[in-house]
Amino acid sequence: MNSTPLIELRQVGKRYGSAQAVRDVNLQIDRGEFVAIMGPSGCGKTTTLRMLAGLEVPSEGEILLDGRRINELPAWQRNTPLVWQSLALFPFLNVVENVEFGLKMRGVSSSERRRKSQDWIERLGLSSYATRNVADLSGGQRQRVALARSLITEPPVLLLDEPLSALDAHLSLKMQGELKRLQRELGIAFIYVTHNHSEAFAMADRVVIMGDGQIQQIDAPLQVFNRPASRFVAEFLGGNNIFSTRVVACQDGKVVIRSSEGDFHAMLPPQINVHLGDKLDMVVRADRISLTPQSGWATNEVACSFVSEEFVGSVINGYLETGDGNRIVIQLQAKDLESIDLEVGRKFYASWHPEDCHLMQHLSTSKETVHH
Repeated sequence: MNSTPLIELRQVGKRYGSAQAVRDVNLQIDRGEFVAIMGPSGCGKTTTLRMLAGLEVPSEGEILLDGRRINELPAWQRNTPLVWQSLALFPFLNVVENVEFGLKMRGVSSSERRRKSQDWIERLGLSSYATRNVADLSGGQRQRVALARSLITEPPVLLLDEPLSALDAHLSLKMQGELKRLQRELGIAFIYVTHNHSEAFAMADRVVIMGDGQIQQIDAPLQVFNRPASRFVAEFLGGNNIFSTRVVACQDGKVVIRSSEGDFHAMLPPQINVHLGDKLDMVVRADRISLTPQSGWATNEVACSFVSEEFVGSVINGYLETGDGNRIVIQLQAKDLESIDLEVGRKFYASWHPEDCHLMQHLSTSKETVHH
């Protein structure tokens, strides 16, 4: 069994003049792995993908494909096709001509091109549109044409740059399922850049979070969701309440931490060693907080007033304000409104258990606050 990673980035960086777009990126991707790269605008995720595709040359470091350095190898010699956000189909060609274009550029015979293109067109459910101009197709159909055009060369990896961003929510959800099914059937690696959390968490085996040109966390989706590695990651994911705290007591794996909102109890992760006075960031997810009219429901609680609500399907995001003017966000089910009167200005207690806290080393020197 080949133990060499399919793709390896070693201390990769990219500069544009004095601006450092990507720095010190180290990443290994195995054969058949689905990796999603996420981060805010300008974080370096698309630049990283373009370097993998051969559209940008790294300023520092090495990119290896199957153990071979490819830094200076042009895009057309890499066999690392990129599905663009805009799809970049040829509007003057029909479906078959678009799909077989890559093989034509490689000098493959007309009969072999047609055989392979028909096979991919059939696999992606486009047979009835084979001779149709791509401009006459729906967004989802054009998406499939772009995939077929990229996969017909049988690459070891497929790069995707926010390919679903132009689709409506229903079609995007359907295409997520199709992409994951296709990736599993083919057994090739997918590297998928997106700003959409639900896309990444639904499809990827591992998620890479980037910020300020660097990798902030690499982990399985559920681990990133439940255990963000830093305040940056927790804030990027959203739906998290982050308290800046100091340790005031610690014993038997449990810790008491003090914030501007009072003292809280939490379980201490084994990877964190603390001393009295140490700063920790405490993260409490919005769906872990309960809303009660009386005090005493859980060990940790904060008195607050209801400010506003946001309906997201059957889920409601509720926003509350503490006595110090800090915001806390909670997540409720629509059915919860039958028993809770969310009147603006009404007093509540936001409550949660010690095991619902996730503690991180505090890297900021900012004033102790509660952030959403």
